Amino acid sequence: MATTPIKIKSKLVRPHKSIIDPAFNNKSILVENPWEYVELWIKRKGKHDALFYWYQARGFYRATKQLPNTSAPLAAYYCFLNATKALLEVKDVSYAEKHGVTGEITGNMASLSNELIKISPNGILSEMCRLFGEVANNEEYTFKNLIYNLNYVHRAYDITYSSDPELFFPISNPHFVKISGQDRAYFQAEIVAENYKNGRTINKLPSRFERDMGVTDKYIIRRRKRFKWKNGQANKAKNLERLKNYNNKVRRDIHYIVGSHDLWYFKRGGTNNLIDRNPMCITFALMHRLSELSRYNPLRLKKHFDNQQNWLLSEFINLAPKQFIYGIACEITGKEFKMPGIRK
Repeated sequence: MATTPIKIKSKLVRPHKSIIDPAFNNKSILVENPWEYVELWIKRKGKHDALFYWYQARGFYRATKQLPNTSAPLAAYYCFLNATKALLEVKDVSYAEKHGVTGEITGNMASLSNELIKISPNGILSEMCRLFGEVANNEEYTFKNLIYNLNYVHRAYDITYSSDPELFFPISNPHFVKISGQDRAYFQAEIVAENYKNGRTINKLPSRFERDMGVTDKYIIRRRKRFKWKNGQANKAKNLERLKNYNNKVRRDIHYIVGSHDLWYFKRGGTNNLIDRNPMCITFALMHRLSELSRYNPLRLKKHFDNQQNWLLSEFINLAPKQFIYGIACEITGKEFKMPGIRK
């Protein structure tokens, strides 16, 4: 099946980091951090409450960097809480002044499997989940299962819990293509890492994806579902709207890691403990539980750091703030934020 890459303003269309309302026809924002740009963007929109929460988030973010790992979760969580409030204010979403998530301990041993997290029907996290089209109705998870579903700490997870199967694998050149001679288009990407170019990886794809068997010299995976893409200026607005809706569905399965280069990963299916939630919702819930331990039960948190999961927790606490804030910035503005790199 012959295809041609979809382009907007002569630029290849790739999956957008914003899910809620991606601005595909805007340029990417290259910044070392997104704080100042988002501040100016919110000011232009006249969202005064959102701006206050964004300032609060930045203050807690800076504090996080100065604290040890047993104290940092408390400041990091309040950074996330205020950043999420800014997002909800920008999107005009009403919310109850509750966290939207609770935690408790089961068992005596300090184990991530014994830290329970429940997403409540009402509150800040509850409404963020709904923004991403997710249910929030007292679903309960263990800390271990939630952190298993985060790609940016998955290598640390695999080393910590080596008996659990890998959940993510890297993909290259993700983009949208149009079927030649038709008004149909779809998402595709390539598997380039040799250890993932095999039938076992393909068999673990969710049923909504498949390998493109028409390409024999590469491992191309594509989404089975198509969307309409018509040529011509008159179809531009409708094309963009259909692309936004399609991107929303694609992003359930592919996730990025913030860095000087875009790093995209596919989330496999067919494994236990698969949680179909946005990484920001998962990150929020996990940091809330750590903040509870930091505030109310610091000796138990210390025990976690004394056990085998100490590196995994350290990686999460150190990496989560940047991942979360970049993601929130993309969702608030609809823009793509990228870290500036050095062109060779």
